[in-house]
Amino acid sequence: MTFTQLEIFVMVAEMRGFTSAALRLGISQSAVSHAIKSLEQELDAQLVEREQAAVTVTELGQRLLLRAREILGLTEAMRQDAAVARGLHKGLLRIGSFGPTSSLKLLPAILQAYRARYPGVEVQIDEGPDAAVLQWVADRRVDVGFAVLPDERFDTVPLVEDELTALLPRDHPLAQHDTVTLAELSEHPFIMPEAGCSALIEPLFAAAALAPQVRYRMSQMLTVLHLVDNGDGITVLAELALPHALAQTHPRIVRRPLRPTVRRRVGLIFRNLGRAAPAAQAFAEIARGIAKTSLGTA
Repeated sequence: MTFTQLEIFVMVAEMRGFTSAALRLGISQSAVSHAIKSLEQELDAQLVEREQAAVTVTELGQRLLLRAREILGLTEAMRQDAAVARGLHKGLLRIGSFGPTSSLKLLPAILQAYRARYPGVEVQIDEGPDAAVLQWVADRRVDVGFAVLPDERFDTVPLVEDELTALLPRDHPLAQHDTVTLAELSEHPFIMPEAGCSALIEPLFAAAALAPQVRYRMSQMLTVLHLVDNGDGITVLAELALPHALAQTHPRIVRRPLRPTVRRRVGLIFRNLGRAAPAAQAFAEIARGIAKTSLGTA
């Protein structure tokens, strides 16, 4: 068993295909196929099921995939430790990001500072819904993820805090109020945002023994805003998720604070920050500094 075989196995699982994995790794498809076949023979187990359209990882393969990622992660950490000892900063940092709060408001400033200090570190960013980012960290697919805190399953680094706010069409009856309650919101068609807020919004309604009249569930923030702008429903979003020029781009949308006020914290999550590779630990340190000086610490 070699590190190369494990790297190929992980890439095939993530890309769900031999051809796409070969293109990503810069090797031939036959080399990918040979590596998987050799690994399966050595383990005496089927790791993937080869289908016409895609490759599916078997149940046993899913368990071994976690081991493979752990081995490769520890190997990368050793490489980075050795590089740091030589006065170099090289390696790979994999980041999981959700929605505009992390991808548009937090990441650019943090990455700018990170790249200035560690130009030799390659940064890979995967974007997806909140739940996907949590799973990527748990599965070791990424080294660090942005998430809504708290989350007791992970080591966390709080970064920023903001408020949830209701977004309404300007001619909506609730737009005449200075503030709105969950009970009032529950009486109208609701658009549930899936990036950065849904994990907080739905429990809020449930805790108040209320159920929003969900008309749409959307992962793309621009689509949510477009639907509200068209009068297709109302929604609740975090302030940091909103575009800077919302009043100019969507003049028919008005914001109303919730009553009582609901706040959320966003930060970084790690499986184990103390054992994370130097590149990931450095990212956490820089993110803390940027949040404290530029973004407002959570």
